[in-house]
Amino acid sequence: MNSILACSLYCQPCLEDQRVHLDRLKRREFITLLGGAAAGWPLAVRAQPVSKTVGFIGTGASGFGAWAAVFAKRLLELSDIDHRTVAIEYRWSEGRPERVTEIAVEFVQQKVDLIVAYGGAAVALKEATASIPIVFVPAVDPVGVGLVTSLSHPGGNATGLSIQATEAAGKRLEFLRELVPKLGRLGILFDGGYVATVQEKDEVRDLARTLGLEVVPQEMRRAEEIASAFVALKGQADALYITENALIFTNRETIATLALNAKLPTTCTNADIARAGALMSYGPDFPALFRRAAEIVDKILRGTKPGDIPVEQPTKFNLVVNLKTAKALSLIIPDKILALADEVIE
Repeated sequence: MNSILACSLYCQPCLEDQRVHLDRLKRREFITLLGGAAAGWPLAVRAQPVSKTVGFIGTGASGFGAWAAVFAKRLLELSDIDHRTVAIEYRWSEGRPERVTEIAVEFVQQKVDLIVAYGGAAVALKEATASIPIVFVPAVDPVGVGLVTSLSHPGGNATGLSIQATEAAGKRLEFLRELVPKLGRLGILFDGGYVATVQEKDEVRDLARTLGLEVVPQEMRRAEEIASAFVALKGQADALYITENALIFTNRETIATLALNAKLPTTCTNADIARAGALMSYGPDFPALFRRAAEIVDKILRGTKPGDIPVEQPTKFNLVVNLKTAKALSLIIPDKILALADEVIE
């Protein structure tokens, strides 16, 4: 394969930090490359001199890998139009705020042309630079956490896509009540160190109370606190609402396993958490968000100011139901829910 140098499958530095050059590679070759990248990112690509460099911060290759591949593929398609060459510098935070800060400083020192980041990382980036364009994908309540002035007129150096998770919370609770008919006490797992998840917890709490549910908030701030959070929830809740942020996403398999062991049906935003073992998820199509993010990045690289690009929100939401988890919890999924589901995990 011309122009491609692949590292060892288990090369740890390449699993942590990757540089992928997008130029006029043969499309079939690059798509094949993306398939390998999504699995473990064991690659480095060398091509023609780079004209633009994009920094990309994800929580980890195991979670963000497939989405980053969608992003890279779309950016390649767009850069092919006028034969531009773009390099993507990948960095993974693994849900650790201190690592995000380190990456932010590194990208600023490198003087990359643009940075793509999930919401929590975008907040740290915003504090690190007021000049390098930032595209967040996705961000929960970007106005509330100070990323933009408003969704329609972001201002400043940041824009992107917002999942506005709390606006879909009512639908999640509706589905959860269908799946857990005797639901009376709702646990809410949230990261107390992240403003957006605290806000989501508060709004879910208020909504749950209007439905007559007793609410049991459970805070955590580090991965080491996850197990003790479930000990505290034992016997205190009939089901669990999982808020969305990098720490929770990175530890989704641990959280899903502990919830199952505690016999707690769970609802969440992200389909990957349902695939990891949560009972259900209701949220946006994340690959579609990253494809759209590439289009926003391309627009900025062509000269549009990020502050002039309105923050976009998803229009399509997917319902994912995990039948394996339902069976383990001795729950029967109503036919009408199965009919509505976009994905059923068996």
